[in-house]
Amino acid sequence: MNRIRRHYLTLATAAITAAGLLLSGCGTLPTASAEAQAARAALAPTGALRIGVYTGSPTSMVRDAKTGETVGIAYELGAALARDLGVRAEHVEFRRVAEVIDALKAGRVDFTFTNASPARAKDVDFTPALVQLELGYLVPNASPINAIAEIDRPGVRVGVSEGSSSFAALSKQFKNAKIVTAPSLQRVGEMLAKNEIEAFATNKGILFELADSVPNTRILAGRWGEENMAIAIPKGRAEGLAFVQKFAQRVKADGTLAAFVKRSGLRGVADADAK
Repeated sequence: MNRIRRHYLTLATAAITAAGLLLSGCGTLPTASAEAQAARAALAPTGALRIGVYTGSPTSMVRDAKTGETVGIAYELGAALARDLGVRAEHVEFRRVAEVIDALKAGRVDFTFTNASPARAKDVDFTPALVQLELGYLVPNASPINAIAEIDRPGVRVGVSEGSSSFAALSKQFKNAKIVTAPSLQRVGEMLAKNEIEAFATNKGILFELADSVPNTRILAGRWGEENMAIAIPKGRAEGLAFVQKFAQRVKADGTLAAFVKRSGLRGVADADAK
């Protein structure tokens, strides 16, 4: 009987010792790589990766009206990077992209996916471009405007998101048309319906979403430019930038990015050979 007691005592002691090793990190539980641990403090200083997103753009975040599912390239890429870092993903919502960039500059968010314009590159760090989108215009079905060449004329008011890269680009291009800022994408349909603007300009990923939700509108054929979409992080986080660059290369090469693009429903991807 004593021999049996000693046997079970030995087994219990071994189990307790194994559990202690696992809890102390000396066991075989999976942990983030050494490189990820070094990058974690730079990329997620609060202990969570704060992902800046805004609603209405497949490149950022959209919600399926029927299922309620939330998708979007920034939304899912950020979550994937958080998993690689071994931290929690925290999605922070804004009304428009300019607010996301401002939060990134101030260090209030850690990650987003947006147009890597030269102006923005002065304030945040980007990976190489991962997706290129066409820029276009949305107009009412009844509009007499039928071509992009007809936009820059006296009396034409073109809406753009406040603080967007489209605002900066068109301010340099237009000689006659007037730019009117929209406080959010959700206001665009109302502005078109009330004749506050004759057209709305942004990338076609957003325009197709608007055309689906705003009745009696159409997208003009052609493009007036392109946006080069890339991952962005705040400046001053050099220790994490190399990790993000490798992450970007990997998700593009292994099909992860393509899966996120498909799931987001993104349309308007630029054809490099189109003119």
